[in-house]
Amino acid sequence: MADAHEFTSLRDLRRLSAKRTYAMFASESLDNFPENEQVAKMRTNIRIQNEYKDYTSLPAVLLAQQAPVGPARPKTLAITAGPSQPTPSGNDRALTLAPSSLNGSSLNGTSGTNELAVGSLATSTNFAKALALHKQVKTVKPAYHPPWKLVRVISGHLGWVRSIAVEPGNKWFATGAGDRVIKIWDLASGELRLSLTGHISTVRGLAVSGRHPYLFSAAEDKMVKCWDLESNKVIRHYHGHLSGVYSLSLHPTLDVIVTAGRDATARVWDMRTKAQAMLLAGHTATIAD
Repeated sequence: MADAHEFTSLRDLRRLSAKRTYAMFASESLDNFPENEQVAKMRTNIRIQNEYKDYTSLPAVLLAQQAPVGPARPKTLAITAGPSQPTPSGNDRALTLAPSSLNGSSLNGTSGTNELAVGSLATSTNFAKALALHKQVKTVKPAYHPPWKLVRVISGHLGWVRSIAVEPGNKWFATGAGDRVIKIWDLASGELRLSLTGHISTVRGLAVSGRHPYLFSAAEDKMVKCWDLESNKVIRHYHGHLSGVYSLSLHPTLDVIVTAGRDATARVWDMRTKAQAMLLAGHTATIAD
């Protein structure tokens, strides 16, 4: 065989040698090399296009819901000096300056006062309504109620109570605490109805489904559990979090659960199949209620 580099140009060999040198000694001597400005701009543009190409415009559904705040502001305003004129009709918007009581001494350069009356901005009916709505000050007067009084103290947990959820029918409520126990209490009497055990760490989140006889719980043991309130047993586990789960919420109409926690992610779960439907990343610290 002939020379292996017979058809390799000197320029390509030099570039290959530079790459190898950079790979070997970059951490020692080549870290401070200035980056090509054009290459940096190209890299930034590519990254922006890849990450935000789906968010440059609103979806059609949300775009249809956007309503105009008010009529468009006139592009040009004509300023004229002269006597006061009646308010122009239609879309004419002219700002008029009307001098008043100009005496002879003022015209001759002697001391005097020139009073200029500034005309109001002529607006159409829609524009005037928009300004009126903008200037309105809405004062919300809270409904009076007598001072709150402590009615009852309910005790039973052996640790700090970290979460609470009230059943949609207002018959009972659930609490979770540092003792790893979920307790069901009667809302009217405050009596303990049931204790559910299964978590091995502090219970951080609770949610009661309004469409199913289910209670969902999340804890610092990285577990999300679904409890069947008819049998008082765990029927589903949702695995995926890498650390403690600190927040839990249910979708009002869909069979979907959203959890978040110490791993700085929010996860969307299918309630029935236990599958993770979505992983929402972007936070850099713990997500908690």
